[in-house]
Amino acid sequence: MSLRPFRDISRKKTKVINVGNVKIGGDNPISVQSMTNTLTTDVKATIKQINDISEEGADLVRVSCPDEKSTFALKEISRHAPVPIIADIHFHYKRAIEAAENGAKCLRINPGNIGNKQKIYEVLSAAKNNNCSIRIGVNAGSLEKDILEKHKEPCPEALVESAIRNIKILEDHNFFNFKVSVKSSDVFLSIAAYRQLSKICDYPLHLGITEAGSFASGSIKSSIGLGALLLDGIGDTIRVSLSDDPVKEIKIGNEILKSLNLRNRGVKIISCPSCARQAFHVIDTVKILENKLSHIKTPITLSIIGCVVNGPGEAASTDIGITGGGKGSNMLYLSGIQTEKILTKEIISKVVSLVEKKASEIKNI
Repeated sequence: MSLRPFRDISRKKTKVINVGNVKIGGDNPISVQSMTNTLTTDVKATIKQINDISEEGADLVRVSCPDEKSTFALKEISRHAPVPIIADIHFHYKRAIEAAENGAKCLRINPGNIGNKQKIYEVLSAAKNNNCSIRIGVNAGSLEKDILEKHKEPCPEALVESAIRNIKILEDHNFFNFKVSVKSSDVFLSIAAYRQLSKICDYPLHLGITEAGSFASGSIKSSIGLGALLLDGIGDTIRVSLSDDPVKEIKIGNEILKSLNLRNRGVKIISCPSCARQAFHVIDTVKILENKLSHIKTPITLSIIGCVVNGPGEAASTDIGITGGGKGSNMLYLSGIQTEKILTKEIISKVVSLVEKKASEIKNI
């Protein structure tokens, strides 16, 4: 039994683009991505981090390419990466060409920042010849000088104007395999800019609250910003930007999508905050279960409730449920039905065994 959403989110239909073997836009699943923070020239460390990020559930990984050594390192990195690699390019057009030729499946770049029409043409030719897409990455902290002077400060209109300017550059060169972002560290500014852009743009949108901050504050800001837009049906790929391990960015990104029933990957745990009524240590139990069940990728719902007040109700809507009882005896529910009593000391092993069994059964269907 799976949780049924109270209502379905109606996503805006955008154009479909390809980032390697990942399709973005249209009816395709909203993809989750992060960015490595290793030196790209340290190929071994970068590949390891990409593998760690991918294992957590990333569909795409971005790698910084600030110099020639980094772009040439992409050849080895992309060969071993389990997911498509996005090259982060800012100003030098040659880095973009090198990245496309060395395995990148997407270039994060603003065409207006890389020079004259000839340089833009060379970059787009390299992208076309190597089946490489582009992300127009507008950021409130790096708007074009004339746009910033016109609007006096970063505002939704300024971000959208920059995006439209860069979109036109690509369209004028008959290049259409691209997505767009209009990011800011300000939640309100980001939401307003994306909403404005979504009304006039059918290209897939990459959502993010840039430079959101530390794990706690950044996760909250990203959840509010991305959540508001996703509820509006806006967004085709997301990145949570945290001053922390990039693996955690993927975890939070997937949790945001899971909470909105936009993506179901892994075990969704419903648990109470615990109180004096709890018959077992809920907080510790959930922490241990999260760790022991992190390898499960199959969508499964699990409720861990410390007492009988809300326990039976939550268990009725989950695949597996535990409700705390008296004297160390707790009730196990399977598909909402009371099954057996289990001792507190047996909860962890029993739940892990049941979840793994359930995951195996679903795979074999």
